[in-house]
Amino acid sequence: MILVTGGLGMIGAHTARALLDLGQEVVVTSHRSTDVPSFLDGKVTVERLDVTDREAFLALGDRHEISDIVHLAGSVPGEDPVAFFRTDTTGLLNALAAARAWGVRRCAVASSLGVYIGRTEVPWREELALPTVELPHLIIAFKKAVEPLTTHSLQGSGVQPVVLRIGSIWGPLMDPESPFNHIPPYISAVLRGEQPPTLHAGDGGDRCYASDAGRAIALLMTVPILRHDTYNVSSGRPSTNRELADALEAITPGLRLDVLPGGEQGPHLDITRLVRDTGFAPRFDMAAAVADYVAWRATNAR
Repeated sequence: MILVTGGLGMIGAHTARALLDLGQEVVVTSHRSTDVPSFLDGKVTVERLDVTDREAFLALGDRHEISDIVHLAGSVPGEDPVAFFRTDTTGLLNALAAARAWGVRRCAVASSLGVYIGRTEVPWREELALPTVELPHLIIAFKKAVEPLTTHSLQGSGVQPVVLRIGSIWGPLMDPESPFNHIPPYISAVLRGEQPPTLHAGDGGDRCYASDAGRAIALLMTVPILRHDTYNVSSGRPSTNRELADALEAITPGLRLDVLPGGEQGPHLDITRLVRDTGFAPRFDMAAAVADYVAWRATNAR
């Protein structure tokens, strides 16, 4: 059985779904949310857990025979940065302690494409040395610290660490008005019959649909052999706002979206390592992703 912490969140739920599709038994944890997505309802075991509670975390191993861990649980920073770092570091260390105590095969933890900020090479590859630069957000600062904490904590334990450098993911279960990704709010405006904010056609970069991200993580947890400890998780290709607008217009009769000329293509993640070791291939380009997301939102609030 594979444990997915934060398994009712966007990436966690899609990872759980992909693991189920691969024939795995899955237990997911959630601290505050009790809403189980329809595609997981009745198919996974749900445990209420505050991952900062070490004893409660370790007690999961008394109730379930856990073979692997995917640690995706995390919090959103408030006004106190120390409180944020304390909370998420405690949760991470408890997951690593559980991995060692239970003798699992692999323990995957969520990092971020943000760790590459400061590198000018495109696309971003795992082999690049991570620069020392000022970071734009507390979450990215924490993710950069996650990587050595994970690999050093599991050293000599027999547990393989898997650092997931997760790209810019969007899709079902994301906040429709997310401040971290403009795609769901843009689509939400169209679904309300409003004209969304005007975007530059050429602006874009790393964008991956949640279903693809979940399947990539599931493959990393289930293939027999991984040759590395660190993997980029994304679609492997950039997309633009022009593609987003075109995809919406294609499925919305009479819709015409104002898109300004120009723009700048942002960086994206190279997934050669992921593809080589797992056989992963993304199934959703922007057109397919938008169509799937709009269909999902027809019967779901987020």
